Amino acid sequence: GAIEALLADGRIPVVSSIARSQDDGHVYNVNADTAAAALAAALGAETLMVLTDVEGLYEDWPNSDEVISRLTAAQLEKLLPELSSGMVPKMEGCLHAVRNGVTTARVIDGRVQHSILLEIFTDEGIGTMVVPDAPEGDAE
Repeated sequence: GAIEALLADGRIPVVSSIARSQDDGHVYNVNADTAAAALAAALGAETLMVLTDVEGLYEDWPNSDEVISRLTAAQLEKLLPELSSGMVPKMEGCLHAVRNGVTTARVIDGRVQHSILLEIFTDEGIGTMVVPDAPEGDAE
């Protein structure tokens, strides 16, 4: 509710991935990728953008630096067990987002100048885009 109120007021909320338990008062470091994906799904966001320090999801890391430009939720789910540990929370977040109403989830290289604009406004994009599975009966 607080985030929706800020958005309705024309503000851009900055959400910390530190949380305090209501039960025991302990402070927890919540994975920011996981938190962002849950927030995107809860808000009904159109796109989840995950900025990182790699070009996207590599097809056969570390044997290749070929980036997968687009894949469906089902394709990603099959790849998850084989991913390097650093990419797992990012890609699990993307999977959660698109399986819960977010239209696309994108992992892009934040080291590239204007990377978000390049991803959104060019046909080829520069990272990896995850999309929901095609509805039953539709061809992918």
